[in-house]
Amino acid sequence: MADFSISVAEDQFICPICLDLLKEPVTVPCGHSYCMSCITGHWNQEDQRRTYSCPQCRKTFMPRPVLGKNVMIAEMVEKVKKTEPRDAVPAGPGDVKCDVCTGRKNKAFKSCLVCLNSYCQTHFEEFHSDKQHKVIDATGRLKQMICQKHDKILEVFCLTDQLFICVLCVMDEHRNHETVSAAEEKSKMQGHLRKMQRTYQQKIQKKEMKLQELRETVESHKRSAQAAVEDSEKIFSDLIRSIERSRSEVTQLIRAQERASVSRAEERPERLKQEIMDLRTNKTELEQLSDTDDHVHLLQVTELDLGHDIHSYYELCCYIEKKDLCSIGRGGRYGKNIISQFFSGRSRFTILSRFFVMLVLLFCKLSEHYSQTNFPILKRKPYKVTKYKRMADI
Repeated sequence: MADFSISVAEDQFICPICLDLLKEPVTVPCGHSYCMSCITGHWNQEDQRRTYSCPQCRKTFMPRPVLGKNVMIAEMVEKVKKTEPRDAVPAGPGDVKCDVCTGRKNKAFKSCLVCLNSYCQTHFEEFHSDKQHKVIDATGRLKQMICQKHDKILEVFCLTDQLFICVLCVMDEHRNHETVSAAEEKSKMQGHLRKMQRTYQQKIQKKEMKLQELRETVESHKRSAQAAVEDSEKIFSDLIRSIERSRSEVTQLIRAQERASVSRAEERPERLKQEIMDLRTNKTELEQLSDTDDHVHLLQVTELDLGHDIHSYYELCCYIEKKDLCSIGRGGRYGKNIISQFFSGRSRFTILSRFFVMLVLLFCKLSEHYSQTNFPILKRKPYKVTKYKRMADI
């Protein structure tokens, strides 16, 4: 028969229990393969239930199957060992070191629960490949997995004391206690942990939803606050325009009265000048009369060229006093009078009404804004502002 080679991968011949290359491989009725020692130890733990299962697919068998070495798989494993040797890797920080290496330690890849040693690839194949010991992936917790009293692996869990114990502890201080295999308790605990993981995942999702709601609430508050600011700016702008309009009206009234008063005042200078000239003429004539020696003429004067008929000295004195009353009053108070008149009566009411209405509109807008937030003291029905808007347009 022609010789031929088949390319195979090493992971196709890994025992699912010890996670190492199959040693004395056997195949159970469901088709899965294990080390003879691994599947035997697993089924020994199930003897009390009289039901035997496959660790991978969980298919059960009754009665206990008789196992025989799978020669074909054993030959393939030997071929893999020869064609695909694994080089030893130096141990780095945090790695489990080989207990057999001298000098520079290599990285351990398997730990034996019987020898209580960890081995690199080279020393494991050299000293341990032919032993039927239970091995696991290299671990730095090897001592914690061994019973300190009996130096046996902790492969039993005491439900009564909630402790991992060895098989000798079961027959000693834990006699008559309720016990299960460590693998079974591990499976149970892993199921519980998965349930807790789902619970935490649900809590995380709820918290994330709450966080998203809070973010949306913050954005909503920001938008509402910005809208309230814009509304208040508009209301105050309208109020300022109303006040500016009233100020302009008052200014126009003051300027109008100023023009009228100035026009009237400018008409008087010419008349006053003429009156001054007349007064000076009269003064000259009076000086002449005061210097005369003819007392009869002074007392009996019948007419002077004073612009009026003077029949006696007493009438002359009265005339002079009357002429002194011709004067012009000072201005300057008409502006205050206009302001007082403008802010009296209906005008004052109109301005104050506008100011009040603007404040009411602002309060209503703010009330409407805060009613949409979570502030309880302001969370009430918003005021209707239609009536006030019409009043603000007056």
